[in-house]
Amino acid sequence: MNLGKLKTGYLEYLEIEKDRSQKTIENYDHYLERFLKWAKISSPGDITDELVRNYRLHLNRLSDREGKPASTRSTRVGRGRPLKRITQNYHIIALRNFLKYLAKRNVKTLAAEKVELGKTSQRQIDFLEIEEIERMFEAASLAESRRAAGTSLKSLRDRAILELLFSSGLRVSELVSLNRDQVNLKTGEFSVRGKGGKVRVVFVSEQAKSALEKYLERRGDVDPALFIRVGIKHLEKKNKSGDLRITPRTIQRIVKFYATKAGIVKDVHPHTLRHSFATDLIQSGADIRSVQEMLGHSSVTTTQVYTHVTNKQLKEVHKAFHGRRRK
Repeated sequence: MNLGKLKTGYLEYLEIEKDRSQKTIENYDHYLERFLKWAKISSPGDITDELVRNYRLHLNRLSDREGKPASTRSTRVGRGRPLKRITQNYHIIALRNFLKYLAKRNVKTLAAEKVELGKTSQRQIDFLEIEEIERMFEAASLAESRRAAGTSLKSLRDRAILELLFSSGLRVSELVSLNRDQVNLKTGEFSVRGKGGKVRVVFVSEQAKSALEKYLERRGDVDPALFIRVGIKHLEKKNKSGDLRITPRTIQRIVKFYATKAGIVKDVHPHTLRHSFATDLIQSGADIRSVQEMLGHSSVTTTQVYTHVTNKQLKEVHKAFHGRRRK
């Protein structure tokens, strides 16, 4: 059978049987297409141990400029940036899962079990200290200006976004998809559908609740989206879906803007606030299983990375016992 048609069938399988998100399907399409273009094969039987080994070698030597597929020229030493090991593994995971799908359809090819992932270094978690979080919120409060009403609405919206991100640990995709009627400010909790269609309950702090109420009181539109683009040009021109819903890119700009205004030199992204949410919980004594549930992680192993950067007990042991015999 033709590999191109099999790849299309696999992507449809992810969409229908596995109910994967559109973003996940796009990523798998990208990874598999990169493999097929490199391999220049047409039959599943052509996928061998040796071919996969050479592909992994190719990925390890590949450079990737700003996250885009690199040209042959950019793979030279000193040109571009090498693909991160975890990104290389994403390519291999996609290939391995594709092979599992082929086996399920009784298509003769390489066994998925023969494809192993490369060892990766421990994940680096970037998070903000609580003082830095407060400085960002203060910067957003100071932006509440005496100027035009549109600007005032913008600052109220921005503060509400920052507060909700830190209060709930939401991913950007989850935040932008929220509707007004979905968030229950009376109970301070609501459900959200995350990765893999998994539904979880998230909670709204008193500070986030207050910021959301002030923002929603100022809204004069009937758009269903919780967070919308503001300003005359946006009110006059809706997006392709017919609403004013804010975009993930705008969320990224908002977070970076207030981090800079607060004098934070770290490279701050929306996901940094998610990391900060989890870190704050663990530092305050929350158990790892509860944090796993609030983050929507399928495995506690993913959540355990936060314990490596927040182990206050080890710090106290070091402080109490290290260097006691020194004069």
